[in-house]
Amino acid sequence: MDSSLPSRLFPGLSIKIQRSNGLIHSANVRAVSKEKACVSVEWIEGGAIKGKEIDFDDVAAINPELLQLLPILPDDHLPLKENVTVQKQKRKSVNSKIPAPKESVRGRSTRMSTVSEAQMTSQENEMEVELPVSVNPLKQLSVPAGPPRPSCPAVAEVPLKVVSEEVEEQVRAIRGNASANPVNSVRRKSCIVKEMEKMKSKREEKRAQNTETRIKRAQDYDNSFPHWEFARMIKEFRTNLECHPLTMTDPIEEHRICVCVRKRPLNKQELAKKEIDVISVPSKCLLLVHEPKLKVDLTKYLENQAFCFDFAFDDTASNEVVYRYTARPLVQTIFEGGKATCFAYGQTGSGKTHTMGGDLSGRGQNAAKGIYAMASRDVFLLKSQPRYRKLGLEVYVTFFEIYNGKVFDLLNQKAKLRVLEDGKQQVQVVGLQEHPVSCAEDVIKMLDAGSACRTSGQTFANSNSSRSHACFQILLRAKGRVHGKFSLVDLAGNERGADTSSADRQTRMEGAEINKSLLALKECIRALGQNKAHTPFRESKLTQVLRDSFIGENSRTCMIAMISPGISSCEYTLNTLRYADRVKELSPHSGPIGEQPIQMETEETEVCSNCTLSSGNFSKDEEELSSQMSSFNEAMAQIRELEEKAMEELREIIQQRPDWLALSEMTEQPDYDLETFVNKAESALAEQAQQTKHFSALQGVIKALRLAMQREEQASKQMSSKKWPQ
Repeated sequence: MDSSLPSRLFPGLSIKIQRSNGLIHSANVRAVSKEKACVSVEWIEGGAIKGKEIDFDDVAAINPELLQLLPILPDDHLPLKENVTVQKQKRKSVNSKIPAPKESVRGRSTRMSTVSEAQMTSQENEMEVELPVSVNPLKQLSVPAGPPRPSCPAVAEVPLKVVSEEVEEQVRAIRGNASANPVNSVRRKSCIVKEMEKMKSKREEKRAQNTETRIKRAQDYDNSFPHWEFARMIKEFRTNLECHPLTMTDPIEEHRICVCVRKRPLNKQELAKKEIDVISVPSKCLLLVHEPKLKVDLTKYLENQAFCFDFAFDDTASNEVVYRYTARPLVQTIFEGGKATCFAYGQTGSGKTHTMGGDLSGRGQNAAKGIYAMASRDVFLLKSQPRYRKLGLEVYVTFFEIYNGKVFDLLNQKAKLRVLEDGKQQVQVVGLQEHPVSCAEDVIKMLDAGSACRTSGQTFANSNSSRSHACFQILLRAKGRVHGKFSLVDLAGNERGADTSSADRQTRMEGAEINKSLLALKECIRALGQNKAHTPFRESKLTQVLRDSFIGENSRTCMIAMISPGISSCEYTLNTLRYADRVKELSPHSGPIGEQPIQMETEETEVCSNCTLSSGNFSKDEEELSSQMSSFNEAMAQIRELEEKAMEELREIIQQRPDWLALSEMTEQPDYDLETFVNKAESALAEQAQQTKHFSALQGVIKALRLAMQREEQASKQMSSKKWPQ
């Protein structure tokens, strides 16, 4: 570098700089540091001021014309105006200390420089500059016209002939030096260029690594799977997850309200659809849901939500393991004169009936491997112990179902039962038969008979789904008096309103009644756990029948939340877990991992058809749907009430007119069609010539029932026409 270069750089001077991306543009000098041998520059880009520091060598390499400035004579202290054009003096030497490659200086010319008065110095040393190499440099020289300035005698005009001879001499000298020493003729590479080459090399290396990684991932995962990116992320997450599942050797903890969760394996239908498992159970009380998500920029990631319960069973846990920690501790309660209840709750097809009733094979069921039969065996084992043998206890069983708010005896040809309160405000199921049993084999026979006639139907998740709450009760009686009662309930599968709003009326009524009873059940269990004075058991037939199980200090409850592991069931699984979480009133983020949801991203930004981006009108649509759902529930409740009134009026008419018995028998079936019943009732009333008091009352009830059905139909159509939030 020329030692005089720093004196030629001053604030405000415009020079060219080279960016890290190779772009060359102008910038203004802000400061010069001789100690650091660098210059600070700044420029305006995109409305913002940017700056950087550049070494003197890089400045000289990009701005060779700075080395061609004439030195300022030290004896000339005459004042000069700013921006005075100074002619170049004759050089004493033409050898450049920083020779430039030919291609970098070709086409350039020796030109006049504009120097400000403030930057003129008194240097008189010889200038060593790099002269450009051009075919005809004389054509590119610009010589100012007119006489020299008299106020600056030291700066004289150089004749054109002298300048041209000088340029030719300098060109010949540079070419001679280049041929004599070709190494020195090549300019040293700029540090910026070296950094750019390093960055380019790193980028190419990273691209190669990414390509290799993608090829490896493609080999590990089948890209034909619809969710293989999520499967890869889940697998990577699980590799760093320590799992300690629940085993038969772990201690049994007793809880007044025990809330557990059980994950079933992927079934044949899910495996055929190539679904992935989004549930992990790392410990005996912690469960993780790997919920697939999509960012606004279409980046896929996982939101790992943690739930803590009393016990968590993975897909390898057997019915025996589940029974050991859920229902088995409750058997002791009924021998001590208490009431116990065990519920299996979850979405349709999550494995509730398999857990409570035993292995399913088509419509058949192996009841010996279910919790019903296991509890019965333990009851007879405890009954034979000396401390309970002296009580003289007798064992009875009942098995009934609650469908659409009506109770049917599964051990008595599905007879319809009535639920009433006696004078002591005790709920009585009128007509329910209790069957004495002497061993576990008798119980299994009762279970097989009752399960065969349980009401089922087709849902979105299961072609043969249980659409009723099945309640199997084991009663201990001592001299006719109830000593203890154990109720084991297989609840109907919960569903969203979005899944039933477009179905027929019968399915809508099923779903509405199921959701209503599940909500009432949750409130009753919470009231039991908080020792509240009021328990809202009258909100549904289910809680009304189980009223005595929620009252009393010696009452214990266990809920087993059943979940499906498939990615298509992720939303329903989360709903089930939140329901069970509210029952126990635990925080879903109480686990160590649940404090901050962990996100894992993919490099690709593909569109996920199952993911929904947020919209600006979501809250408005949600509010409208909530209003429509409220109208739907009101219409459904009115239908239930009017239906009961119609049954009462019809029973009064049958006492006088036995020919109306066929219409009444129609309503005894669990899944009778309400529309058909109303049509037949209207036709029979229209043909009735004599209008008695009961006929008029029935006619008014049927008319109101028709209007309620129309309102329910209209509300369901409005809900199905809207997009439900996912």
